[in-house]
Amino acid sequence: MIQGIDGYRGGWVAVRFERPDMKNFSVHHSNKLIDLIGGFSGITAIDMPIGLPEATGLGGRRCDAEVRQYLGDRQSSVFSVPARKAIYQSDYPSACAMALGHSDPPRKISKQIYHLFPKIRELDGLLPAGQTGIFEAHPEFSFVQCHGGKPLDLPKKIKGRPNPAGLAYRRKLLLDAGLPLALFRQLDELPKFIGMDDRIDAAAMAWTACRIKLGCAVFIPDKAPCDARGLSMAIAG
Repeated sequence: MIQGIDGYRGGWVAVRFERPDMKNFSVHHSNKLIDLIGGFSGITAIDMPIGLPEATGLGGRRCDAEVRQYLGDRQSSVFSVPARKAIYQSDYPSACAMALGHSDPPRKISKQIYHLFPKIRELDGLLPAGQTGIFEAHPEFSFVQCHGGKPLDLPKKIKGRPNPAGLAYRRKLLLDAGLPLALFRQLDELPKFIGMDDRIDAAAMAWTACRIKLGCAVFIPDKAPCDARGLSMAIAG
């Protein structure tokens, strides 16, 4: 089994394939990540940071900074992951203070990134040392790989709102890569509280998970450092 997972405001959405040929699939969603990865023994690619640094430099983790170089105008879609101690603070001022004290040059965090902390903590708390079978990926980096290594011109969102043309283009890229049309019809039937961009991103994560299974995924960096828990800090595409 292979799956790709993306987070939405109230939970997580997963696209699963039985095999890398992507013919047999299923779609799942839950407000708890453990429902999707607990007991799952296959390959998982998830759009959420894995490996939290003790301190950060300019641009966040090495993988954050390096993967942006592949994204062209979509570089802002990769945020700089702050220090682990900042992520585990219970309020925004404390998180900013901890981020300032564990970054060089000193850097606060945005409210947008702060609101992702519960999901980062949720994943981090479920990862065993070594994270066997679970890999961090990023949708825009996956779409670059799907696009022959070229950045996409059309944004997925404009001013925080879904861009229909950008979403349609990404969907076509995945269809051209072999994902079945029936999968997208099933994704279209998900509850409206799951954004269309999150559904397409989950499909992109599943495509990346297939590439990991087949041994043809690209990892940035190729020789990744590990965090204090031994979790690899690399982004797959």
